[in-house]
Amino acid sequence: MAGNEFDLINRYFKAQPVSRKDVVLGIGDDAAVMTMPESSQLVVTTDTLVAGNHFLLDADPMKVAHKALASNLSDLAAMGAIPAWCSLALTMPSSDEVWLKSFCDGFYKLAEYYHVQLIGGDTTKGPLSITITLQGFIPSGKAICRHGASAGDWLYVTGTLGDSAAGLDVILRDNTPSNDIENTLLHRHYYSTPRVLAGQSLRDIASSALDISDGLIADLKHILKASDVSAVVNADQLPLSDELLQYAGSREAAAKLALCSGEEYELCFTVPESHRGALDAALAHTNTPITCIGQIRHGEGLNVMWEGKQVDWSLSGWDHFSA
Repeated sequence: MAGNEFDLINRYFKAQPVSRKDVVLGIGDDAAVMTMPESSQLVVTTDTLVAGNHFLLDADPMKVAHKALASNLSDLAAMGAIPAWCSLALTMPSSDEVWLKSFCDGFYKLAEYYHVQLIGGDTTKGPLSITITLQGFIPSGKAICRHGASAGDWLYVTGTLGDSAAGLDVILRDNTPSNDIENTLLHRHYYSTPRVLAGQSLRDIASSALDISDGLIADLKHILKASDVSAVVNADQLPLSDELLQYAGSREAAAKLALCSGEEYELCFTVPESHRGALDAALAHTNTPITCIGQIRHGEGLNVMWEGKQVDWSLSGWDHFSA
């Protein structure tokens, strides 16, 4: 059943599972109105996913919706913020309601889990793309930024790394998993776990943080540049899943994937020596696995070590405009 723009809005976007008390005026007017908690600061992020670039045209829309919202949630997690409201700009080549229903099912399932209300957006005709702006809040002065790392801080990541790149490899090869391992990696590519609670727990512990969206080897350099420091990463200590190790064939090959794997949406963060003792206790209630993979140093650059020796694997992360 095809409908015009306003039919689609009324049918798929006005009715949703989340209704926050701090939303004074939501979908249906020129703009939304929300109430900010006292002594808080607004945190805003925007991400765009484009068909043919971030996902295949025939990708499952439910999976695409999860991936789109998860990427924004991960940004707020890295800042230690509480997600609250989002807007969605959806461009579609036609009013395909079968696609749209599946997309909304995936979107609202994740939004409900994190208590995020859709407050507006735009629906237009054109090449398939999804832009989400997510807004949240944080106690004033508590945001975790990229510029706070200091020499001597320890470098950590959450979860495991490399699964998303392996899942993408399955997609680009023929998009048909040939065994349970490949099926698991494909699932992890689409269904990341935004570390929202972990980010909030790191507010008074981490000196800097970001989420891994373009690959650890690329994203970590943002912290190093903003903080005017260098780092040593022990690649043999990277957290790798059993599935990735079997898929890659060796620990070294898996580590190389883990260093450059984009769209992981895990957190990379630094912790001063004085806060290391409080780290495990702070994250205990979040059920978030963490691994220390290196240390921040004086100077410039990123040195990758393997079994105690510096290596030059000439790896890089994702860049939309690179050659």
